[in-house]
Amino acid sequence: MIVGIATTAAALALFVWLSHELAGPEILRFDSSVRNAVHAWASPGLTYFMRAITELGEAPFLIGLGVILVWRLAALGRRRAAVILVVAVAGAEALDGILKLLFRRVRPLAYFGLVQPVTYSFPSGHALVSTIFYGVLAAILTIREPSRARRAAIWTLAALAAGLIGLSRVYLGVHYPSDVLAGYAAAVIWVFAVRAGYRLWLRRAAGR
Repeated sequence: MIVGIATTAAALALFVWLSHELAGPEILRFDSSVRNAVHAWASPGLTYFMRAITELGEAPFLIGLGVILVWRLAALGRRRAAVILVVAVAGAEALDGILKLLFRRVRPLAYFGLVQPVTYSFPSGHALVSTIFYGVLAAILTIREPSRARRAAIWTLAALAAGLIGLSRVYLGVHYPSDVLAGYAAAVIWVFAVRAGYRLWLRRAAGR
């Protein structure tokens, strides 16, 4: 519990700092240096890989996979897990939209001739939503998993997916690195909020 609160507090502090310094020289230097360093590794093969990876955080893919998972969880009698997945991901999408409209940061110029996304840049929706989606999925899959090795493997895969998706957004040039960091920070905050709400739900259900 203490670790969760400390992690959430750190994520909130990071998000507040990033949002406050969006137009400041430190963030601009950081974004420029990281973008240039990542882009220096560009190659046709890596670009193909990153374009494939970024699809794992696209709305059509997550919606399709989410529908299948919710149906499967409900069929297995895990209705609460299905509800948590829907609430967490739908809430993350709403939070991303609200924050984008609040900060209205213009996106950087995309690399590789990609079409510029029409939404605002801060925070990265791919980083935010994919972290929530794969993180909640990992929690659902591991809560009844007795093997420590399998639990570690599932969480590692979830973290790797979210990390690579965020990296792909910087590599493709459709987000600033600070957008991605803000997306991760917002995801941690939202997970804590959902977790707190879930605990309250369980307490009220137990009191009936």
